[in-house]
Amino acid sequence: MTTQTITPMQEVSHLVDAAVHIGVIGSPSSTTALSLDIMESAVQSKLVGELAIFRFLQDNEPHYALGQITDISLRNIWHEDPTMRSIIRQRGVVDAVSGRQDTHLGQMTVSAVFAEGPDGFYPSSLGTVPATGTRIHVVTDAVLDGLLAPYKDQLFYLGYAYGSKPKLPLWFKHFGTGVDGAGEAYHIGVFGKTGSGKSVLARMMLLAYSRHKQMGLFVLDPMGEFSMGLRNKPTKVNMGNVLCPPVLHRLERPFEVYDLANLRLARWDIFEQLLVEFEFFSMLGVKWGSYQEDLAFYVTNDLRGKYNLKQLSSFEAYTDALNSVDTNIQRVYTGQGAIDRIRTFVQEALSEGMQGNYWSRWQAITGLFTGGQGALDPGAIVSRALKADEKRRPLIVVDLSRSPEGISKTAWEDKIKPLLIDNFLDEIIRRAEREYQRGGNLNTLVVMDEAHRLAPEGRIENAKKRDIRSRLVDAVRTTRKYGLGWMFLSLTLASLDKEIRQQLRISFYGFGLASGTELQALRELVGGDSDSLRLYQQFRDPHSAFNADGREYSFMTIGPVSPLSFAGTPLFFNAFTKAQEFIETNFGKR
Repeated sequence: MTTQTITPMQEVSHLVDAAVHIGVIGSPSSTTALSLDIMESAVQSKLVGELAIFRFLQDNEPHYALGQITDISLRNIWHEDPTMRSIIRQRGVVDAVSGRQDTHLGQMTVSAVFAEGPDGFYPSSLGTVPATGTRIHVVTDAVLDGLLAPYKDQLFYLGYAYGSKPKLPLWFKHFGTGVDGAGEAYHIGVFGKTGSGKSVLARMMLLAYSRHKQMGLFVLDPMGEFSMGLRNKPTKVNMGNVLCPPVLHRLERPFEVYDLANLRLARWDIFEQLLVEFEFFSMLGVKWGSYQEDLAFYVTNDLRGKYNLKQLSSFEAYTDALNSVDTNIQRVYTGQGAIDRIRTFVQEALSEGMQGNYWSRWQAITGLFTGGQGALDPGAIVSRALKADEKRRPLIVVDLSRSPEGISKTAWEDKIKPLLIDNFLDEIIRRAEREYQRGGNLNTLVVMDEAHRLAPEGRIENAKKRDIRSRLVDAVRTTRKYGLGWMFLSLTLASLDKEIRQQLRISFYGFGLASGTELQALRELVGGDSDSLRLYQQFRDPHSAFNADGREYSFMTIGPVSPLSFAGTPLFFNAFTKAQEFIETNFGKR
């Protein structure tokens, strides 16, 4: 007796038939939105967000269509009759009608269609409307595994389908060519209020891209969110520090973290600004801010003709700086009394030599340009991230969250940090252009946290922040062809520059964008899909849960980030909340 072999296609068919039957296709339906008649056995089930599947024939080939149920409504035509409503008003319920004549109607948006060909399943489209009565089933992990078996090594999971049990398959391809490559760079956006889970989601996505050893990953971390778990090996891995040495070592991905302790500043405009913010001229008696800025300009011009930035910590450079103040002070002040007073301070500083507070302050400023042992300037750090010829490229994080001693937090955030970020952006874009001209593909993702601060919509008073926005807008327009993609993290959507929003290929939207200008901006990106917007508006605030274990971090995603989203419709999922589950799902048990 011979045993008949079951083909993968037959296995999927059996799995679909065995899955829970929740309804049938009803009327009216179209290729963009299907109406569902919900079975009585399923009306008490949680169906909104459920990932569903149905089988149909198209061009004489079996097809499987998947999508999420976006809405459930109730109709009872007897309850809508004016006479019956009068009776209900008196009795509250009519036994022969109430409940018994209810019909539950669903709305389903199809996001992916697979055709059954001779060599397996392949992507197709919904080119016709299946007949009414076509059975709708709940999707299971086994069904997805069967449909996506050829791509199982490329799949990655950030969580479960929203309102459903199966894990939502995603893929994060590198920007090069080959089986695991997308063939081009993508710009990515992650949006959501504080506490929506966007930073944790971004860390998980970085781990997804870290699997591709040939891909460069560079993070500008103004708030220290990404460097937090990398500085020390955590005693216990949780979602807050999942981007950590043990997980990266598991992926054989080296990493490097840079901050002011091992970062050597390398631009004269930063030095000029630091002279003011460290109050060097204030110590010399120059009190007005505009006068300090003028004097910083003159001193910097005098020094850059004689020294490079590494040499500024020498006593000779210090002496020349003081002499420059003595020479140029009459260009700042007109009153002889003020000029003489400041020259007295200058002579005092010169006479103290290397013993006084003036020299200590000068060392605090210039030490940032010499750096400690092994310190690298922004150009060298960027070069390490963009070296496309390395087989194991490091994940590089630049932590700009901590300001140097002797400078106010406000001055650091508003004046110095923008200069540093602009320095890095300039290096990234220039080196990307150079590599492209050589015929190379950078295959690199740059992550920008707090993007709404760096490239806001509307008028910007700060000139340097205007430069950063212009640089970023130009970058998203041009660097994709270099193989250089950008990931922007932002608390809000409407406050991020519109040009950047329009260039995003993949987007994730967490809780907090469901009203006002945020909703309007989201509506533009979704394309007016009202069903998807209604489902997004049902997201709960994660912190409204009774305890931390009950929190749900829900996201809507748009773009080619999943084998279930090639129809261009949004997908919804709840992100993992347990690190061990996330790690074992994607990297296996150890």
